[in-house]
Amino acid sequence: MKAVAIAGAGSFGAWTALHLARAGLSVTLLEPYGPGNLRSSSGGETRVIRMGYGTREIYTRFAVRSLALWKDLFDRTRTPLFLETGVLWMAREGDPLTLATFAALEKADVGHEHLVRADLERRWPQVDFGPIDWGIYEPASGILLARRAVQETVRECERSGVRVLPAAAIAPRGMGRLDALLTTSGETVRADAFVFACGPWLPKLFPDVLGERIFVTRQETFYFGTPPGDRRFAPPALPAWVDFGEEVYGIPDVEARGFKIAIDRHGPPFDPDTGDRLPRESFAEAQAYLGRRFPALRSAPLLAGEVCQYENTSNGDFLIDRHPDFENVWLVGGGSGHGFKHAPAVGETVAQHMLGSGELEACFLLPAKANVQRRGVY
Repeated sequence: MKAVAIAGAGSFGAWTALHLARAGLSVTLLEPYGPGNLRSSSGGETRVIRMGYGTREIYTRFAVRSLALWKDLFDRTRTPLFLETGVLWMAREGDPLTLATFAALEKADVGHEHLVRADLERRWPQVDFGPIDWGIYEPASGILLARRAVQETVRECERSGVRVLPAAAIAPRGMGRLDALLTTSGETVRADAFVFACGPWLPKLFPDVLGERIFVTRQETFYFGTPPGDRRFAPPALPAWVDFGEEVYGIPDVEARGFKIAIDRHGPPFDPDTGDRLPRESFAEAQAYLGRRFPALRSAPLLAGEVCQYENTSNGDFLIDRHPDFENVWLVGGGSGHGFKHAPAVGETVAQHMLGSGELEACFLLPAKANVQRRGVY
């Protein structure tokens, strides 16, 4: 294998391209809307990177590896796009996900702190913890500046010899071995192997294979204004945080962009090309939660809102596998709302597999994807 074409320059596609280019292959990366664009699942200003994943140890390993690779990229390119704010897990008594996460962090020797209610209140008095009994704090985790991180990854790809083509791939037809990829710009891209890492466009490109296996959902994010001169809601006074008991997460005011809060529950079906991107459906719920948990922000003004999308597999495991009809076509996606942080490890795994080393986890393979959503990865 000497040449690879990759459709999609989001986090999965860009990191796959970078690993393959560093392995000495000729790589073409196709991206019609531009890296970090707002239609993509890798757009937006910020993403949380955390190590905790309950019993799903593969994602803890991926997150640890990915953070090291993100940091290496940012150090070498002198682009400080990771903020070590820490990540706080808020938990109720007996919460199974957080208990499993605590055990997994212990097993993986990931730095963390077990905090009782008194610890939480002492450290973060600006938070009304309500029903929260305890928490886990990951001090070395934090925030990725997502849009710019993807763009920097693509620039590093170009510095490594990757050709970036501003065009969309046309879904291949037939079966057997694919020799060339047609694009919407009319160009034909020839390669020995092909990767489709198109995020929410995957089920549109491959409806027969993925139309009932990847569910694209509408997700809303809101940014609220903090009081003037009040730094209690910005790093380092407040970390990124997650409250899986209410399926809410938030990011403190970073770079004066506002206090970010989002409902992590899966939204309605969504089309990434034509879907309405005016956020409104979960605003009342997000505002009510904000007022309860952060009383000083009860009357905070809305500064901005975004609509992006998750491309969910049946349970949240990623998709990394060959296309069932093409021996040299790989499908990579199903980020399921948590994939961005893992992109360096995903790209490394895809590249190793394509080059003939390493086994793929069974949970990533196509047969593991059902046509009914039962979320199992948080």
